[in-house]
Amino acid sequence: MKTFQTLSELAACVGQEVAVSDWLTISQAQVNLFAEATGDHQWIHVDPEKARAGPFGAPIAHGFLTLSLLPKFFESSFEIMQSRMGVNYGLNKVRFTAPVPVGSRLRARMKLLSCEDIANNGVQMAWEVTVEREGEAKPVCIAESLVRRYV
Repeated sequence: MKTFQTLSELAACVGQEVAVSDWLTISQAQVNLFAEATGDHQWIHVDPEKARAGPFGAPIAHGFLTLSLLPKFFESSFEIMQSRMGVNYGLNKVRFTAPVPVGSRLRARMKLLSCEDIANNGVQMAWEVTVEREGEAKPVCIAESLVRRYV
C-alpha cells in the first residue's frame, strides 16, 4: 500500500499509474448477495448448474458487482494521511470488457487523470481504473471514476 501525506503530494502524480490494488476473489456467495441486494437474479449469475451450460461455461459476476468493488480497490491501494474523508462523485465512462467467472481473482490499476481544487478544502480527481482478472490479458472493466477528497 502506498501512503501519501497530503492531497498535494497525490496531485503531483497526475498522468501516472498511482497504485495497484490487492487481489480479491469473487465467490458465488458474493454474487448471490449482490443479486439479493439489486434484484438481478439472472441465471447466468445465480444458477451455477444452468450457467455451466451457458455461453461462459460457468456462472459470472454481475458487471455492476465488479464496478461496485472500486472503493475496495482504492482502499487496499493507498491512503492519504491528511485527508479526513473521500466521496464517490460519479463515473464518466464504464465498459465491461470481459466476463468475470465465479472464482476469479481481480485487482485494479489506478491511473490519476486529473486533480482539481474544489470548495471546502477539497480536490476532485478523475481516475482511470482498469480491473484485471488474474491470468487474462484483457481487462474485465475499465472505468473513469470521479472521487472527491477533503482535508
